[in-house]
Amino acid sequence: MLCTLVGCKNASNQFPGCTVSRTGIHHKLVALGEGFNKALPGNYVTIQIAYRTIADSLFFSGTRQLQINEPPYPGAIDECFMMLTQGDSGIFYIAAKPFFEKTLETDMPKFLKDNEYIRIDMRMLDIMTESEFEREKEAFLSWIEDFGEYEKVIIKQYIEGEKIDVTPTESGLYIIPQQSNNEPRISIGDTITVHFEGRFMNGKIFDSTRKRHEPFVFVYGEKWQVIPGIEEALGSMGPGERALLIIPSNMAFGQEGNSNGLIPAFTSVLFEVEVVDVQRGPQTPTE
Repeated sequence: MLCTLVGCKNASNQFPGCTVSRTGIHHKLVALGEGFNKALPGNYVTIQIAYRTIADSLFFSGTRQLQINEPPYPGAIDECFMMLTQGDSGIFYIAAKPFFEKTLETDMPKFLKDNEYIRIDMRMLDIMTESEFEREKEAFLSWIEDFGEYEKVIIKQYIEGEKIDVTPTESGLYIIPQQSNNEPRISIGDTITVHFEGRFMNGKIFDSTRKRHEPFVFVYGEKWQVIPGIEEALGSMGPGERALLIIPSNMAFGQEGNSNGLIPAFTSVLFEVEVVDVQRGPQTPTE
């Protein structure tokens, strides 16, 4: 667990209450789980994770399942994963520039400076070996085929009830334009500002940036920023456009549901998305 780590006494600690690792990661344990074995390279982990600026501005929150790799460079986020056992929660401060450029393989967002840190809040929900993961995956696939057919019926009933005449994309996503124009499409590396409202198929709202009066700003193409269905749709949109999305669970919150338990596993959702602003990235043509 975090408290068993030996901090580097010579490292400068910018964040009170934290220990500093030999590779410069500032960290502290927030809650102690019941696990004993830390995550190792090759393990599959399920984590609740949130990214914030040092000024505490949240720019991503969600639950992700991923396979841990050997840290590709000193101070990589992979080291943070390996500091936790199942059930542990921790706060980590890592250098922003290598995280975006080496881990996410994208440009630094404009709201961060090159020498800044980002804060990562992380809770380790589950740790599985590769063989355990493959066994669970095989068992899951054996019954999900039937559930997938049920989900298709729910979406079909909604489309027929709303008299929607749109062909789904290859992934099963439905994009229903609400407001369109001829502006250039969003490209990887663009910093975009979006408003979105998420609803269940019965119309009940579960999330809305408009109600919070806080649009979501992120660099398009970065990992773990938005659910896959929204990311796919935004790639076909430009500034000022709005669209209604019908997103099957495999392109939404999947087999885990969302991080706070509000959205159950295997739930199709609706999202109304508006692209408020697009700041073009360095590789994006402006004409």
